[in-house]
Amino acid sequence: MRLAALPLLVMLSACASLDTAADTATRNSAKTAINAVLDARLPGVNAAPITDCVIDNATRGEILVFASAAVTGVTQSTVSSVVEITRRTPTLLCITKAGLGPVTL
Repeated sequence: MRLAALPLLVMLSACASLDTAADTATRNSAKTAINAVLDARLPGVNAAPITDCVIDNATRGEILVFASAAVTGVTQSTVSSVVEITRRTPTLLCITKAGLGPVTL
């Protein structure tokens, strides 16, 4: 019985690895769109830490929208979403912990 379950465990582990790889690829694509927004709104500021905070506090749906925007182009809706996420308390705390203080977009 235990040996019969082993292939199932191996398959589940492989699926989890694929999900992680897909999530990482999606998040990296989303970061491209978020960086574009932040670079335009905060010229001369290292946007990478802010981007990480936005990504970490975005919903899965928002991340998918940002990943799509990285391919199709940033729209006003993309900008509005980034700005809205930067105003969330957890995002503000993350930005402060990164040593950037308050950020106004």
